[in-house]
Amino acid sequence: MKYYSTRDTSVRISAAEAVKMGLSRDGGLLTPETIPQIDEAFVRSLVNARYQERAAKVMALYLTDYSEEELLSFAENAYGADKFDTEAVAPVRKVDAATYCLELWHGPTSAFKDMALQMLPQLLSAALRKTGEDKTVCILVATSGDTGKAAMEGFADVPQTRIMVFYPKNGVSAVQEAQMVTQEGENVGVCAVVGNFDDAQSGVKRIFSDVAIREELLSRGYILSSANSINWGRILPQVVYYISAYCDLLRDGEIAYGEKVNFCVPTGNFGDILAAYYAKRMGLPVGKLICASNRNDVLTDFLRKGVYDRNRTFHTTMSPSMDILISSNLERLLFDLSGENDAEVKGYMEKLNKEGCYEVSDKIKAALAEQYWGGYCDEEQTARTIARCNETYGYLIDTHTAVAMNVMEQYRAETGDETKTVFVSTASPYKFCNHVLSAIGEEPKADGVELLDQLHEVSGVTVPRRLAALKGKARRFDLTAEKQEMEKVVLDFLK
Repeated sequence: MKYYSTRDTSVRISAAEAVKMGLSRDGGLLTPETIPQIDEAFVRSLVNARYQERAAKVMALYLTDYSEEELLSFAENAYGADKFDTEAVAPVRKVDAATYCLELWHGPTSAFKDMALQMLPQLLSAALRKTGEDKTVCILVATSGDTGKAAMEGFADVPQTRIMVFYPKNGVSAVQEAQMVTQEGENVGVCAVVGNFDDAQSGVKRIFSDVAIREELLSRGYILSSANSINWGRILPQVVYYISAYCDLLRDGEIAYGEKVNFCVPTGNFGDILAAYYAKRMGLPVGKLICASNRNDVLTDFLRKGVYDRNRTFHTTMSPSMDILISSNLERLLFDLSGENDAEVKGYMEKLNKEGCYEVSDKIKAALAEQYWGGYCDEEQTARTIARCNETYGYLIDTHTAVAMNVMEQYRAETGDETKTVFVSTASPYKFCNHVLSAIGEEPKADGVELLDQLHEVSGVTVPRRLAALKGKARRFDLTAEKQEMEKVVLDFLK
């Protein structure tokens, strides 16, 4: 299967090249030329399979220059017991008769990004071999909190790679920052950016598109790639867990095959919910895709009105991984809904870059209304949802998961839709101890990793072992830069 750019369909490259490049040189996102279709026989063949086997089978449909045996070995490495604290890898927890929670935070950094970022380094290393690449790949990452640590954890000391992570200064939780600045590995670098996530993400995209920087790095023996969800190697492993969740519900007798299931996803950069869309496009029986935003509600407005407008106040919230106003992966959805019209998509992206706003066609508006429902949850609602979930179900959830649960409830109240629904849990509550403690009526007695013990004492929930290991760990990185200095940071890192 070939991959092409959302802004130029004449670009045709292999899966290995797409994983290696991360972002098309024209600024577009690399996307598969066809969406493989699955049927009942395919889904049933995975019902009693382990997660690793499910991952290999699904990814093999897209990565045709990788063998299924190769992908299975990668999946065994990515999702083994040394990395994940549950054999199920991505377990589905039943909340009530019609509601389930897909837990995606059982990996090494206690966030859903592990589901893809334990796989991507292996896909990339194989891509370098398959394409005969002798240069060192530098992975550039912009993170709103979780991607940075998960990417460094995956790429630390991987041969022929280096990784530089940019995060918004004062824009991530104390635990998230501690995870990043204490990261081990000789090939990693971390830099705080004065600004918000959008500033960091725009800076990374700017570096990718800068011909002079690429040529300078090439002369030094480096090529650039991405571990953000702009890389197809990040999106594809996420498609797997939606198919896996459906298989689990089928296996456990919660649904019959063909019965549609809604998914509600807390969303910032649109990658996680886009993966659910691809699973649906493949033929998985999925009903509504419910897009849950926090107070940064640019996606809510877009899904309801067809107008994307980032010219609004940026809010720093208790769910920082969703504090985003430029949702990069939306471009892939627009490409698909426009009938793969690269000129149309390029026009939207140019307007976003120049004016900060664009309005999609009536055709796309109709498709959005059919496929999606958007809602947002403010800070007070988030805290109340954490408390209510804990009191009603004895289930402790983090701030992002609470946004999803609350918006799911809004959707049901507004539409009356009684379809069984899976809401997605993207992080352990221990990554946001201060907010979770406050929400359940406790006064935080310290800050950052020092709150892990307090939350454990009042909740009885086990602290993820790698988070517990952060206590007393030495800080390795203290670099801070203005957003216009990001290019210099990368050039200095790759001297």
